[in-house]
Amino acid sequence: MQNCIAPTPLDGISYFQPPAEFHITGRDGRVNIPWEFPIPLAEESYRAALEHGAPSYDQIGQGMFFALRQNPDCTYGVDYARVLQAGYPHIIAEIGGEAIMLDAKEVDSPYLDRKVNLLKIMALLEQDNAALWREIGRTLMEKGSRMEAAHLAVQSWYGAEKYLTRSLELAPDDLHTCYQLGETHYVLGHYDQALALWQPLVEQLKDGERRSLEARIAAIQRGELPKVPAVDYLTALSVAFEQHQDDQLHEAAAIVEDVLLDTVFCAQFPMAGVYHFLEQCYRALNLTDKADAVRGRC
Repeated sequence: MQNCIAPTPLDGISYFQPPAEFHITGRDGRVNIPWEFPIPLAEESYRAALEHGAPSYDQIGQGMFFALRQNPDCTYGVDYARVLQAGYPHIIAEIGGEAIMLDAKEVDSPYLDRKVNLLKIMALLEQDNAALWREIGRTLMEKGSRMEAAHLAVQSWYGAEKYLTRSLELAPDDLHTCYQLGETHYVLGHYDQALALWQPLVEQLKDGERRSLEARIAAIQRGELPKVPAVDYLTALSVAFEQHQDDQLHEAAAIVEDVLLDTVFCAQFPMAGVYHFLEQCYRALNLTDKADAVRGRC
């Protein structure tokens, strides 16, 4: 293998270039892995490696884990994951356990980011596991729907589309993936693609689910759609939040008022947090009557 690709710059990481014919060794000789790529190390471990000529087994494992947690898509990420799988089973167990823990409770957006990265590490090792790709996509959909992460809505929803598409390629008959991928297409304004995924599902769903999906399909066919793709409204709300932080309260309120005029969008997305935000803007502007009127919709 040729070390011709520069490693991805990562915060708190320095890369140690191992000498020729270097092997990662540990666990009383049970680990012996030839390695020639740059090794990601925490800064303290990097300094120690320079002093001693090479990093220790533990320093290598911790450094690769640290790099993958920051960016599972980094250069050599697949190689790092395979080293952890072969030589550091305790770290792989930790990754799986933490992902399960995060899935079992309500978490905020930074924890969703953490969960996505952990799932991506697992997917590096099980690239044909449709369930992993689907869960990454589903988690990005959840993040993309949250008001506090509205500034990342475009990134989140296009990411969800990417990972759900991969999941569906691996498991083309999975109803949940078909529905969720259709949802990402809908939010991104790809209505024909949403229909193509949703229409074949109707006969496979139970009564309540079938009626709900039939109603959504009929609305698309009648042209009852948001005036702009839902993701554009989410981005607009993020601008309103930025204006609020800059004390541009009139501008922030005006953006939210424009968004709330689209009744189709409002019916399809949770708006309680948006109404609460608008109430805050009105009260800061001493528009008490407007604030009181909005409060009942929070």
